Amino acid sequence: MSTASERVRPVVGTMIGDPAGIGPEVAVGALADGAVHADSIPVLVGSAAAVERALDFTGIKARLRVMRSFEKPSDDPAIIDVIDTGALPDGVLPLGEDTEAAGHATAQWLDELDALARDGSFAATIMGPISTGSLKLAKKLDRVISPTPGESYLVLLTGPLRVAHLTDHMSLRQVIDVISADLVATAVGQLHEAMQSWGIAQPRIAVAGLNPHAMGDEDRLEIAPGIEAARARGIDVEGPIAPDSVFRQCIEGRYDMVLAMFHDQGHIAVKTWGFSGNSVIIMGPPYLHMSVAHGTAYDIVGTGRADAAMMLSAMRTCGRLASGQGFEQA
Repeated sequence: MSTASERVRPVVGTMIGDPAGIGPEVAVGALADGAVHADSIPVLVGSAAAVERALDFTGIKARLRVMRSFEKPSDDPAIIDVIDTGALPDGVLPLGEDTEAAGHATAQWLDELDALARDGSFAATIMGPISTGSLKLAKKLDRVISPTPGESYLVLLTGPLRVAHLTDHMSLRQVIDVISADLVATAVGQLHEAMQSWGIAQPRIAVAGLNPHAMGDEDRLEIAPGIEAARARGIDVEGPIAPDSVFRQCIEGRYDMVLAMFHDQGHIAVKTWGFSGNSVIIMGPPYLHMSVAHGTAYDIVGTGRADAAMMLSAMRTCGRLASGQGFEQA
């Protein structure tokens, strides 16, 4: 097996999140763990002042290297590289509340993250915890990728349980109307291709049914034909499987990924199995894009209580998948 020094480790860019929240703290906390460099070369994007403040809040000892544009990273665990283009004006450093300034800065950092991924500087990206409130004040909420059936998907990862969602923030009535054989086949195909690019040669995908025991009209008339169409393309996919069983089967190692039909079907399973330390993939961009499953936590910012486990999981998983190593085995 190749070592970290022998592998070509990808450069992964992490946007620090809203500067007023715990994003900067969990970013430096994850990097301080020392494990991130084993699979990637990390670079932060955001306010150097916010990162410096986070180091003070956490008591972490690290040297900050500030870049005004992308340069060759230090690749030194004792040094934190930060690309700070001045999106947050000097002297403006909000804390614990939504502000228009933070919204504008967050939007610009997301744009910079995307541009650096598209030009190849970053092999993959991570979005720190953002505030929709700040983005709304800045009228920049459109910078956040919203899952759209057939185009982009939310994937939650927690240990052996990995769940993609066919739909996201949509009422159950709408979900029933949206589900179709074509949509299911398309989503399964997109998941299959993405997982192969992450280093899983033969992905095993399970599709959850919509109704109890997967025995409703939608399961029979739309989901099952969609699965058959994907299987005809050579994809290893099974279903529809009873929603009360399929997630446990994934945890036990029978499948590499479950495709859930709607938001709560997948989220309840993930958050019940293991919330701390999970991470998120946002499928849609033409590169690997990840995030964390928590918010800005304004109520604990600066207290030293912010848990960096999710950011550490996102950074380590992002490095592994971007370099084609697949998911870490439990």
